[in-house]
Amino acid sequence: MPCPALPEGFDATDPDLLQARVPLPEFAELRQTAPVWWCPQPRGITGFDDEGYWAVTRHADVKYVSTHPELFSSTVNTAIIRFNGHIQRDAIDAQRLIMLNMDPPEHTRVRQIVQRGFTPRAIRGLEGALRDRARRIVAEARAGAGDGSFDFVTKVACELPLQAIAELIGIPQEDRSKIFDWSNRMIAYDDPEYAITEEVGAQSAVDLIAYAMNMSADRKQCPAQDIVTQLVAAEGQGNLSSDEFGFFVLVLAVAGNETTRNAISHGMHAFLTHPEQWELYKAERPATAAEEIVRWATPVVSFQRTATQDTELGGQKIRAGDRVGMFYSSANHDPEVFESPERFDITRDPNPHLGFGGGGPHFCLGKSLAVMEIDLIFNALADALPDLRLTGPAPRRLRAAWLNGIKELQVRAG
Repeated sequence: MPCPALPEGFDATDPDLLQARVPLPEFAELRQTAPVWWCPQPRGITGFDDEGYWAVTRHADVKYVSTHPELFSSTVNTAIIRFNGHIQRDAIDAQRLIMLNMDPPEHTRVRQIVQRGFTPRAIRGLEGALRDRARRIVAEARAGAGDGSFDFVTKVACELPLQAIAELIGIPQEDRSKIFDWSNRMIAYDDPEYAITEEVGAQSAVDLIAYAMNMSADRKQCPAQDIVTQLVAAEGQGNLSSDEFGFFVLVLAVAGNETTRNAISHGMHAFLTHPEQWELYKAERPATAAEEIVRWATPVVSFQRTATQDTELGGQKIRAGDRVGMFYSSANHDPEVFESPERFDITRDPNPHLGFGGGGPHFCLGKSLAVMEIDLIFNALADALPDLRLTGPAPRRLRAAWLNGIKELQVRAG
């Protein structure tokens, strides 16, 4: 297999690199020359006591790893591919309590419980309230912009995902800003602008879990007609313990809030840098738009698994204990699967992207909710802010090791 022509020291989990860009040219090189490539790292730089990981960049291989949990574990080293180098191993191991980092059969048990909140009926039940909220969010963004300019991320993109989760599990309106702040701090420790240490991020996780556990305890005492009661009120009869519910809310705060916010932010930037697509959307509102926005954005660049036994993937021998990085951003630009993947095309159909995961046990539980939120917010934008345009420099990106995040996107109405 030929050696890939990559910049010296290239590592697609380098937060400095991802703050600047998603390395799509390097991913293209890897797919063509070394689709399963050993990425060396200095021991301990990512929080793991090893010397690197296998980078998996082809669509088919990412799907294979995703759908074979017996070979590739989420639990051994968690699904997070890079922590801060100062993290202690016991802090990594503690994250095995989060559903994202579980393997079957424990993952199967917990998922079967929490998916009660994500039935088609439950999601449809949110649609009317979320449509009203989307319209209100856009109207308030326009009204609050004195000269017509505003930051799209803070005024629009972050609001609906947060409110959707709050609606789903019944968080009171006055507490929603807490959830936003805690989730921000948990994922922003790699970005010096936020001056958030690993300790602050960990404390924010503790605060969020404690808040959720208090909700759980309250519902056990005083059941209500809501999803929290369905998940926790009959502990011991196939429901969640208070601890499990706390960790479930933590996952929602990141997986359901941060990722959808970034999909919306990237989607708006894509529309405004591809004006013909924005005109098409305003005129036709194609149902395929949300899926293309997620493919284009791919908010989670990568997750990892750990090989449970010696195996082979893409012609490479992988040893038990090796970490394997699944690069969704690369898979979603694989020309073997997508015609002209570099083109933002809101009519793309079919669109078998991996922006919600590669299938298997960890396929995104909230996909239907995320697609609904994206549809609702862009419909509201097309109705109330059809003349939106970019202002200022390029979007300011988050410094992170596995998220494709936008911190600021300046726009102007009119």
